[in-house]
Amino acid sequence: MEDVLELYAEPYDAQRPVVCFDERPYQLVSEVRTRLPVRPGQPARYDYEYRRQGTANLFLLFQPLRGWRHIDVSERRTSRDFAHQMKALVDLHFPAAEEIRVVLDNLSTHTPWALYEAFEPAEARRLVRKLDFHHTPKHASWLNMAEIELSVLTRQCLDRRIPDPETLRGQIAPWEDERNRNATKVDWRFTVTDARITLTRLYSS
Repeated sequence: MEDVLELYAEPYDAQRPVVCFDERPYQLVSEVRTRLPVRPGQPARYDYEYRRQGTANLFLLFQPLRGWRHIDVSERRTSRDFAHQMKALVDLHFPAAEEIRVVLDNLSTHTPWALYEAFEPAEARRLVRKLDFHHTPKHASWLNMAEIELSVLTRQCLDRRIPDPETLRGQIAPWEDERNRNATKVDWRFTVTDARITLTRLYSS
């Protein structure tokens, strides 16, 4: 826990950026009946029935000190999907960085071995050398700021019925662009000192 909190307290370093990573499944649903048109003085009305259209997965990268985020919509969230997200992080999003400190939870796919499963050994090693993983403790994924950003995305953008991945991407893109344009950050105030005061039971155990 203190490892992650100390990362958050460090000043911005373009050569060694801190990037939070998280993922979340999303249920795709469509309308069974056409919604009633909105009229003045009346809220939007739609039928309670809906049709399940499968699921998609949201991969989110969030750089807290820059207020930058990127969301990818995928069909699955396998170890290979994770590996390709890490390759994009290194080669596409932060190609000039010497090292990328990645905050992520303890999901079984979130390991360096995932890159060796997806790529040839030399390529996997090249990527792993650029990545420094910092896992949140079990049952403490709330320490990952990407989880907060996913919660905001869900409340502000995905609180509606979305039938397919293309529509999902179309809903997310303007939300992402606006927050990046405004460099919207998380107002994180929880420090190592706070943890030692409020979570004494964890230290004593």
